[in-house]
Amino acid sequence: MMPPLSSTAMVLAAGLGTRMRSLTDRNLKPKPLQIVGDKTMLDHALDKLVGAGIQCAVVNTHYMAEQIEDHLRSRSDIKIIISREDTLLDTGGGILNALHHFEGKPFFALTAE
Repeated sequence: MMPPLSSTAMVLAAGLGTRMRSLTDRNLKPKPLQIVGDKTMLDHALDKLVGAGIQCAVVNTHYMAEQIEDHLRSRSDIKIIISREDTLLDTGGGILNALHHFEGKPFFALTAE
């Protein structure tokens, strides 16, 4: 039997976005803040979590972290915990760094990149 799912999820938003660097350099925004359709890639990910009943998201940041963190302050429909990475930890390291937020329960991890 699977233990109950955490009400907190992980959103990976710390990457350098190297494959989109020409775009991010041109508009000076990190990949998670690029607009797709009518909202940022990060907001698409957070909206999915809200729709699934997730109450809190741990969002890791590194590249252009201040912009991402400023953007997240506008969200009031989900609690946001910032996990700032002064040194980029990559996917596994970013999750390991935030693992204590999930209280040993299974959790969703998705990317905003």
